[in-house]
Amino acid sequence: MSRRPSRTAIAALAAFAGSACAMGQGNGAERPAADPFLSLRLRMVASQIEARGVRDPAVLAALRKVPRQRFVPRELLHEAYADRPLPIGQQQTISQPYIVALMTELVGPQPAAKILEIGTGSGYQAAVLAECAGEVYSIEILPELGQRAAKLLSDLGYVNVHVRIGDGFDGWPEHAPFDGIVVTAAPTEIPQPLLDQLAPGGRLVIPLGEGFQNLVLVRRTADGFERRTVSPVRFVPMTGKARQEP
Repeated sequence: MSRRPSRTAIAALAAFAGSACAMGQGNGAERPAADPFLSLRLRMVASQIEARGVRDPAVLAALRKVPRQRFVPRELLHEAYADRPLPIGQQQTISQPYIVALMTELVGPQPAAKILEIGTGSGYQAAVLAECAGEVYSIEILPELGQRAAKLLSDLGYVNVHVRIGDGFDGWPEHAPFDGIVVTAAPTEIPQPLLDQLAPGGRLVIPLGEGFQNLVLVRRTADGFERRTVSPVRFVPMTGKARQEP
């Protein structure tokens, strides 16, 4: 297990965390000369992500680059690189770093790919996807979270992330089809609109279930859809239409 920074050390870095910027794909802004969180980020990738089998070089590079400390509440700054999810308000969480890496690797974003994310949350998963893909379209049902994430992503220079407030159950048909879809909240069944908006050969990664959940990978083929269960997970439930009675 990696050593966590002390609260005293983190307090000394808090001012930097509030002003530091990462360079998003296609953005000309420069990184600060020194990043005091870099060693924590590198250690996180080595011990929590590579050690568990994530191998995609683009995904590993994204996790080394995206400043996770910017996406967590200030009072949890000392936990930014911990091996667990963290609360971000409104009963939502920022996912465990390994799960973010795993879902990104499973969806397999390429530099020209168009990715749909359901559940913007803190914006961290969108930022990681944006480092690997061409365009990311992200939907958040909670206005306060969506607006906060959109501003942060913009501040960090992610011009290739587009955030919309709304119910992700219906996807984003105006920009379909998508090469990949990442869902960060758990319905009991895969919403049909998301399957419909997946491009041929595209992949959808989604947690499914109520209480006990599994992470599921779906790939669209010429003959339909191939489905594979990856691992047990725990996500917040998908709300909106996903919770309505049929």
